[in-house]
Amino acid sequence: MNKRVLGIDPGFGRCGFGMIAFDGRDWQCERHGVITTEAGLDFEVRLLEIGRDIDALIEQLKPQAVVLEELFFAKSTTTALQVAEVRGVIQYLAAVKGLEVIGVKPNEIKLAVTGYGRADKPQMQEMIKAIFHLSEVPKPDDAADALAIAWTGAQKLRF
Repeated sequence: MNKRVLGIDPGFGRCGFGMIAFDGRDWQCERHGVITTEAGLDFEVRLLEIGRDIDALIEQLKPQAVVLEELFFAKSTTTALQVAEVRGVIQYLAAVKGLEVIGVKPNEIKLAVTGYGRADKPQMQEMIKAIFHLSEVPKPDDAADALAIAWTGAQKLRF
């Protein structure tokens, strides 16, 4: 049976996602992209839209686990709290579906992907391209980050 992991880079303007699957030999990138919400909408509406889109992704992609980047304290407390609320919506949806939820820290992701806990974004993106044998770096950055998150979670899960 294929092992399937959905990585999510939580955000309320752009929420990156990356689906990877193990075919018995190697991990493959199945899909990646972003969920976007309109800046002028009430925050609750944005949460609802993200929740609906994540729920649809889970139904369509059928992961066995969901991996989320853990929060680090950003410059804006308001932004950090809103991202935490997005994480809560995603954790709830995954739990309702009976999926395992894993949290990974930013430096843990960098270490798993590059072997260096302080790697920069271009290094991370090039390694994601290489790991999944992609012809180009996934765009936008949030999608590449989500693939890195999925990869890190897959290494932790060891199904």
